[in-house]
Amino acid sequence: MTWYWFPDNTVLCNFAAVDNLSLLQEILRERGRWTEAIAYEATRSARFYPDLGKVASDGWLGDPIEIDDPVEADMVERTRRAVFGGSRLEPLKHLGEAQTCHVIRNWEAYAGSYWISDDRDALDYARRIGITARDTADLITEGINDGCCTRIEGYQLLQLMRARGRKLRVPPNQMHL
Repeated sequence: MTWYWFPDNTVLCNFAAVDNLSLLQEILRERGRWTEAIAYEATRSARFYPDLGKVASDGWLGDPIEIDDPVEADMVERTRRAVFGGSRLEPLKHLGEAQTCHVIRNWEAYAGSYWISDDRDALDYARRIGITARDTADLITEGINDGCCTRIEGYQLLQLMRARGRKLRVPPNQMHL
């Protein structure tokens, strides 16, 4: 069984903000996946981070996972509204989070997969329902352990992400990675 890693748009933007999507790709080691809403969010974020426009064409997150079944789409919508605070006025807001949690939790092919986000409330929800959830700092730790970057490089990268306006957890020092 393959466990996939589903980065949220926040994570994609973090790496794009420091011009290092290639490191994210390396850390994911062909395990990365995304839902159609996350792919759409990344396309919209490409206005600010142009490299995000190449993620889909490069294919390293696979084809966006679509939820076509009306019953499942309704379940996703209920979760989007009840859990993540989505509204009718903003039909795309929090759709990526709801789709990702639904797919990981309900589709056999993705059972046991990881969700990666820097949205603390969303991560808390995912953990409460049994989804393994990580953030960008956890990914950097994974990259350190896999030899993709050094501890110093990883810590500097997290600091640079924050300096470029990204909101993410940065450990107090590099020894906490």
